[in-house]
Amino acid sequence: MVRFSTLLVLAIAGAALAQPKVSREDRLKLDRKKVEAEGFWIYNDLSKGFAEAKKSGKPMLVVLRCVPCVECVKLDDDLVDQDPVVRPLLDKFVCVRIISTNGLDLSLFQYDTDQSFAVFMLNADGTIYGRFGTRSHRTNWITDVSLPGMAKALQGALDLHGNYPKNKELLIAKRGPAPLFASPEQYPALSAKYGPKLAETGNVFQSCIHCHQIGDAQKSYYRAKKEPMPEAVLFPYPHPKSLGLIFNPKEAATLESVTAGSIAEKAGLKAGDVLLKLARQPLVSIADVQWVLHNTAGEGGKLIAQVQRSRTPEEITLTLPAGWRRTGDLSWRSSTWGMRRMATGGILLEDLPAEDRAKLKLPNRIMALRAKHVGQFGPHAAAKNAGFLAGDVIVEFDGKTDFTSESAVIVHGVTNRKPGDKVSVTIMRGDKKMTLTLPMQE
Repeated sequence: MVRFSTLLVLAIAGAALAQPKVSREDRLKLDRKKVEAEGFWIYNDLSKGFAEAKKSGKPMLVVLRCVPCVECVKLDDDLVDQDPVVRPLLDKFVCVRIISTNGLDLSLFQYDTDQSFAVFMLNADGTIYGRFGTRSHRTNWITDVSLPGMAKALQGALDLHGNYPKNKELLIAKRGPAPLFASPEQYPALSAKYGPKLAETGNVFQSCIHCHQIGDAQKSYYRAKKEPMPEAVLFPYPHPKSLGLIFNPKEAATLESVTAGSIAEKAGLKAGDVLLKLARQPLVSIADVQWVLHNTAGEGGKLIAQVQRSRTPEEITLTLPAGWRRTGDLSWRSSTWGMRRMATGGILLEDLPAEDRAKLKLPNRIMALRAKHVGQFGPHAAAKNAGFLAGDVIVEFDGKTDFTSESAVIVHGVTNRKPGDKVSVTIMRGDKKMTLTLPMQE
């Protein structure tokens, strides 16, 4: 993995020095030309993919990938297609590349839309074998995914396909409930600008609905209705590490370690355990674990994990306490930018370092979040227009002094306050304390 990452960094750095900057529009067009010329992937045509899978009897591999996004270059096509382990496995699938979500069937393709690389492995009849693609940081993927991990997921899906339809009942829950809207462009926040298909000519990039825009539109839907956002919308696809589950990214679902004092440790899970099933669903990747967690109803509950330990399978019960989702981090998610507009008027907040706390004589028990950036344009300039400046330290928000993270401020703003509300915010600017009024927005 270290060698892989080092080579990748060097390759990207070398390419950046040798190549002129390519626009997003040109990157999109070059990608299509390259993929269609090679002829291995079916390009942006799900209907063709399903037809080919039905005809051949092969399972389908559908990759949802935002081409202009360079953050997912770690699993770029050249790396995947040329990998000596992954490539022979890809040959056993009907492979489809989807580069926009316009017209995407959201009753079938449900995934963490803050990713820019998501993989589905499924049968031609729409039965999902598994998902691949996990993320817990805006740019760093190393602890979440790897090419060896992708190979394990592909092989796991092939094994399930080989036993299909005998195992169909176990796979039913891998499809989710009916979505709010059948496809992304039907969301009110997207309907006026986007259509059900990607443009063939002109500015193709501008016609594309990106994955993260689905999450943005979903949150805007609830905000516009002046309803609190459901926990699963605020904290979608919880990362397993929020339960103390640290998986080996090179394996399908093998625990590398278990965090001390965590929900996982209290349940009795240990390093080296292989999770075979969770809530009766077969697991081919960490993303499958996230799928189960995402669809766990209510504020808490119990999850049954089937674990392989020292060749002996056993069942372990994970007890999820109320509020367990809120241990997750929102700051890396692209859709959090929209919530910053709603709750902080466009302020990006960061924890105040201990030395700066000491200079301002702020004890550890009091809120201290610094404005790292204050938006300058449109709705993201609401805080700027209200008098906030970069460097201001928020010590009280809406009468609360116990918010210790940006996520806590955002969640309060979008669940306890409605658009049009005014919130009192106390800040430290240098050594001076002052109170400003921040408008809550849609």
